[in-house]
This record gives sequence, C-alpha cells and structure tokens, in this order.
Amino acid sequence: MPIQISAHVLREPRGTFELVGGIELADPRPGEVLVRYTSTGLCHTDLFARDVFHQPDFPPAIYGHEGTGVVEAVGAGVSDVAEGDRVMASFTSCGQCRTCLTGRPFNCEHFNDVNFALARPDGSYKASLEGQPVGSSFFGQSSFGSHALVAERDLVKVPEWVAAEDEHLLGPLGCGIQTGAGAILNVLRPGPVDSIVIAGTGAVGLSALMAAVASGIGTIIAVDIVEERLKLARELGATHTIDGNDEDQVEQIRDLTHGGASHAFDTTGVAPVLSRLVDALGWGGRLGIVGAAPGMTLDLLPVMQLGRQVQGIVEGNSVPRVFIPQLLELRRNGRFPLEKLARTYPFTDLEAAIGDTTSGAAVKAVLVH
Repeated sequence: MPIQISAHVLREPRGTFELVGGIELADPRPGEVLVRYTSTGLCHTDLFARDVFHQPDFPPAIYGHEGTGVVEAVGAGVSDVAEGDRVMASFTSCGQCRTCLTGRPFNCEHFNDVNFALARPDGSYKASLEGQPVGSSFFGQSSFGSHALVAERDLVKVPEWVAAEDEHLLGPLGCGIQTGAGAILNVLRPGPVDSIVIAGTGAVGLSALMAAVASGIGTIIAVDIVEERLKLARELGATHTIDGNDEDQVEQIRDLTHGGASHAFDTTGVAPVLSRLVDALGWGGRLGIVGAAPGMTLDLLPVMQLGRQVQGIVEGNSVPRVFIPQLLELRRNGRFPLEKLARTYPFTDLEAAIGDTTSGAAVKAVLVH
C-alpha cells in the first residue's frame, strides 16, 4: 500500500523549500526499491534545480540527490538488494543506450532526460499531495524526503564493515565526492612524477585533492580565493596553494612545476579560470572540467599548438557500484578522510544548510534524519 512521507518541497522557481507532511508515495513498481533515507548531502546542483531548472509550470517537487538509507520494500524482480539493506543512491541512467550498455552510464545518451526529471520515463509520478502530482524522480532519487522510490540499478550497498556512525558520510559519494575523486582516479590519472592544479576547493575540488594525495602525485597545487579553504587544502595534503586573486597565477604554477603542470582540474566553471589553467599546462598537459555555462568559449589555439587536451567529465566518469566501494576502501585505510569535509544538520534545517553552503561556511552539508 502507498505510504505517507514528509519532504522538503519546492513550489516555485527560486523559492524556499517547505517541509511538508502527508505526501503519498506509491508502491514500488518492478525494478524499484522503497528507501527510507537516513541522511542526504546537499549539492550545488540542488541549488541549480531551485534557481534555474524548476519552472513556473512544474508541479511541486522534491529535489536532493545524495541519499543514504535503508531498504524497506522492493518491487518485483529486484534481486540485488533486500529489505533491511543499507544503501547509497547515485545518479540514474537509462540502462539501454549504447553508452550504458558499454559500461559508461555517466555518458548515458539520455542523462539529462532521466536525471533532471520529476516523473518516471513513462510520465507517471511516484508521489502525490492531495491528489496532485509531486515531482520525486530528481536524479532518480529525490533525497530531500523521508522516503523515495529508487531504481535498483541506481543503488550501491553499504559494506558491512562501515560503522553506523559513519553513514552520514556516504550520501555525498553518490555525486559530489565521486565527481572530484573520479576525475583524478578514473580520468586524468596523474602519477607520482606528475603535477596537478586544482581550481576551486569546495567539496568536488577537495575530493579531487584527496584522491591526488592518495595517488601519490608529486606536486598538488590548490587555487581558491578563500584562505580558509586553502588552509584546509594544505591540511589535506596540497603541496602548494595559490590565491585565486593573484594576477600572476600562471607564472606561479609554471615556477612550481618547472615549466607547466602536467594536469589541471577545474571545478569553478568560470571562463577566465579555465583559460588560466590551459595557459599553465605544459606541453601535452590535460585539463579536466566538470562545469561550464551555456555560451562559454575557450581559445583553442594554445590547446592545439601545445598538444594539450581538454576533457569533459560527468560524475567522475564513474560506475558507482564499482567506484564508490573503492573510495570507501581508501577511507578505511586512512587515505580518503571524508569526515574533514562534512558538516551535519538536522533534516529539518535544509535552509540553514543552504545558507552555509552558499556562504562557504560548509564544504559539504549533510542533512541527518
């Protein structure tokens, strides 16, 4: 039978999330899993959903996409998880296109259609309030609620050895953390004799930095305009930090890397930052990017002439069921200190968490039920 849930609901573009009870969540369909969330991370993509994606003609919607919880029921055909299992939810994919079938769900040909969605692919809604539809399929999980229906293929089981008191750290692995760490470990893959410049030391950038440290990269340079973030970057293992307001950033990077960095990673999506990173690369250097604004341009002449590469990265180019357990093993061995990024808030305090995320007071805000 359908159950009653509570959730933070957005009713209008750029509005305030309202905690609402009495939302009716349908029974799981074949392949779906009913998850009771215990925590969820807050990602800047959720703020993009509030400010840009959500339109006036949309129904009330539940966002959030870094959920961790417990399986309470499963639909027909579900075999990988069972009632009582602890799970993490990650991004969704169609599972049927060419890239999904060749092991690249992060490049799903329908990625935007299925992740930036309020309803199932067939147009049906998973939830309703007073007989009216409620969007509850954001990234396949809508984790700003007490419960959700999530496709089995989008779930990762929590290893038995993970302590209950650490569960609040797991949700962000489903998006922000795996994006940064995956950029290093899955895509750029610099080695001990290489160098990397990481622009932006938020959750994604610091996750990349921790992955770089775990990889034993020789020179790790963090760039930001907030000194407290640069201090944290140094604590996490950055060999050098640079003030993003400095006019001679390229020269500093070239001096530190003896002529130019072998790798760079941008988390800012700011055109001048991207241009500086390209200029700071050595011959054949690689730049990974995880964000860009519509209409943004980049001069390709210095890319072409010096054999440089610019690589777009989505969700760390990760297969979550493979990659997230790898990150947990790194943390288990003391090489990926997630706890230094997370700040917890009661589930009811979403707006406070948003305020601290926007101001920079919180690197990675996590709502805990």
